[in-house]
Amino acid sequence: MSVGGIAVFPADTVYGLACDAASREAVERLYLLKRRDRAKRAAVLFFDPELALAALPELGPRTRAAVEALTPGGVTLLVPNPAQRFPLAAGETLGLRVPALGDAAAALGAVRWPVLQSSANLSGGADPRRVDEVDPRLRDAADLVLDAGELPGTPSTVIDLTRYEDAGAWSIVRVGLVPREDIEAALR
Repeated sequence: MSVGGIAVFPADTVYGLACDAASREAVERLYLLKRRDRAKRAAVLFFDPELALAALPELGPRTRAAVEALTPGGVTLLVPNPAQRFPLAAGETLGLRVPALGDAAAALGAVRWPVLQSSANLSGGADPRRVDEVDPRLRDAADLVLDAGELPGTPSTVIDLTRYEDAGAWSIVRVGLVPREDIEAALR
């Protein structure tokens, strides 16, 4: 994939679109392809939880422990971003994603840098569980398409951890692949 490139890739939930989180050209291209409102933030995805934690050294110990307990897996974690890291994707809050890679997508574990990530659909469209369900306009415009067969088809559970460090408070913003009981057990 070239600088500014877009990839269709298999997560542990649905197929996603990914690009270099630091490339303005790539991020703008991804938003344009999806027809997504630029005011809507996207998640930053790492394929290794240790790399995610290393990229966010300002996270407190309680929040770091929560990230370790919940990733990799089918969750997107909203964490504080006081250092304003990944400004093309985030503001004071960062959506952090670390998928659990199955055998068919294991090669993605070699990717050692963060990517901006969003589901591989047109804004508001259905979440694709197979490559052939990705809108042809997105597939054709992508520089790389990775097919890992059929995925669960349920998006990630979005968990707000922005108040977790100080208050131990968390909430589910979007119900998804990981059920509340599993989240409660991981955060105990």
